[in-house]
Amino acid sequence: MEQEVVSPCLLIVVAILMAALSGVPLLVPSLLRVVRGQQLAILLLLSASCVGLTGSILTLVSGNSERLHSVWSLPFGPVEIGVDPLSAWFLLPIFLIPGCAALYARGYWPAENYPGNVRSMTFFFGLMMAAMAGVVVARDGISFLFAWEIMALSCYFLVSTEDEKREVCEAGTLYMITTHIATLGLFALFPLLHLLSGSWLFPAVGSQSASSPLATAVFLTALFGFGVKAGIMPLHIWLPSAHANAPSHVSAAMSGVILKIGIYGLVRTLSFFHTLPLWWGCFLLLLGIVSGVVGVAFAIGQHDLKRLLAYHSIENIGIIIMGLGVALIGRAIESPAMILLGMAGALLHVLNHAVFKALLFLGAGSVIHASGTREIDLMGGLGRRLPYTALLFGVGAVAICGLPPLNGFVSELLIYLGCFRGVQGSGGGAATTALAAPALALVGGLAVACFVKVYGIVFLGMPRTEEHAGGHEAGWQMLLPMTLLALVCCAIGLAPSLLSGILQRASLAALPTFLPMAVQPLSLLAPLPMVTLLGVVLLAFVAALAFWYRRRLASAPLGESATWGCGYQRPSPAMQYSASSFAQMLTDLFAFVLKPRSHPPAVSGIFPKHTRFHSHVPEAMLELVYIPALKRLHQRFSGVRKLQGGLLNQYVLYILLTLVVLFLCDYF
Repeated sequence: MEQEVVSPCLLIVVAILMAALSGVPLLVPSLLRVVRGQQLAILLLLSASCVGLTGSILTLVSGNSERLHSVWSLPFGPVEIGVDPLSAWFLLPIFLIPGCAALYARGYWPAENYPGNVRSMTFFFGLMMAAMAGVVVARDGISFLFAWEIMALSCYFLVSTEDEKREVCEAGTLYMITTHIATLGLFALFPLLHLLSGSWLFPAVGSQSASSPLATAVFLTALFGFGVKAGIMPLHIWLPSAHANAPSHVSAAMSGVILKIGIYGLVRTLSFFHTLPLWWGCFLLLLGIVSGVVGVAFAIGQHDLKRLLAYHSIENIGIIIMGLGVALIGRAIESPAMILLGMAGALLHVLNHAVFKALLFLGAGSVIHASGTREIDLMGGLGRRLPYTALLFGVGAVAICGLPPLNGFVSELLIYLGCFRGVQGSGGGAATTALAAPALALVGGLAVACFVKVYGIVFLGMPRTEEHAGGHEAGWQMLLPMTLLALVCCAIGLAPSLLSGILQRASLAALPTFLPMAVQPLSLLAPLPMVTLLGVVLLAFVAALAFWYRRRLASAPLGESATWGCGYQRPSPAMQYSASSFAQMLTDLFAFVLKPRSHPPAVSGIFPKHTRFHSHVPEAMLELVYIPALKRLHQRFSGVRKLQGGLLNQYVLYILLTLVVLFLCDYF
């Protein structure tokens, strides 16, 4: 066996250190000018991305696992980090997306225009990237929690970059509260794992039985703690406001990568168990269906471009959870094909969603940079002034809708095939997977409707307001990362067979060790070569159609007219569809969940004054469920708050009484 010249694990550790230190020179104003500091930080982050991607790809290609041990003085045993194909798969978006976002930031958030906050933002961005990678390579609960908390705090400071705005402060506060509630769940998870395995180190894959009540407690606490971070509905309440109010390149990293850290934690926890009960998979599959359908329904009703994309993140997290549910159902009914198709579909969608959602958020940043607003109804006609952004945003829109020949289609196809395998079985698993396939189709159809609305209103038609009709195309620092992500979308969609081997290794790394002997290769379970052939044929047909249309257009007589004229002599932007009018039928269809609110104008008199119609879809879970429940809880426990008097001697007394109670409990 040939020995590797360079250890992939060592490369990943070097990349983590480079990312963590990338923004440090900016913290010393006397060391570097702010512009030079930003350029140096970008260079270090790009280098870290290249080094980290190299280590991850080497691990995936070889299929080997590495571990590094270290002893520290904390009373929790040794600290251990490691890389296996599952970790390496999640490291791909961790190193790819922040690297692209860092270069994008040079054009979107230049240091010369934002000297007040670019230093802290650049530092915490690199620290966030390093912490995310640290979470994925951690192999014990304590180091996992250390990296997790650094990631959470870094993300909070990034969300709160423009803290002079009230809505940004509110979004940051909500994120901080929810992320620490999730951390409380992890504080319960790892002691339960310690009771189960007897060590703070992660158990081996498939080494624990899932039949005990303690294992069920581990599953539920992991689902809660990691589900909040992933944005699984109804634990998603922090996500829309945080993604909408963060800088666009930060939103790209959050939606593309941070949500996947929650998915990684859940997958890693599930990998510890064998003989999984059927209800685990059915429960996950139902959660995925709810997140997918309701998430895209909320997206349709949004007027804020970035908030709309945030709800689509909830939708795609639902698709990933559906794939995990299919895999767990297959594990329970001992169907190797379902396991591999479901897990491979989920993991591939982790990468796909990271790529096309980052592309869409960066495209949204370019649109906001040009128009000066996030409100869709104030835009229009931007395709003429931003042709490259319009093209690249269109690629991301087709990909997120799961349409061929782009990458979103491939991962959803694998989940479909897993569902069809489940329908062929019997029992509760077959009934649940039979429900999943049409639900996934509904999600795709609603996503198409939503992005037809977005693309048509933002890029087509006429400008709706003069104050937001200006702007120009983004510079190369913003367009180059978007182009790279678009090319990745096309490459995965047109050549998925190239990923089948490493995707299978990553999928089997999350499964018990005895299963690979019974699993067929992914290339035989899914018609990936046929996907390539059909994609090439579709592209050739579209190219031929475009060539014919240009020839036809060149010979046609020329004339000028306003779009959306509709036969009127004096057309105006008000005649165009708005976001509300386009989505009204679908929001009414899901009104029982969305609870839309309309504010119709009061029209009176023969010659009524100028007025307008306004409608919006609230964050139903937060505004109608959580906040009222917390208010009632606050009222019920108002007497308990008297214990918090602010007196130091009173708090010392509480500590003394607690120690006495613990001593008596231990004595008796």
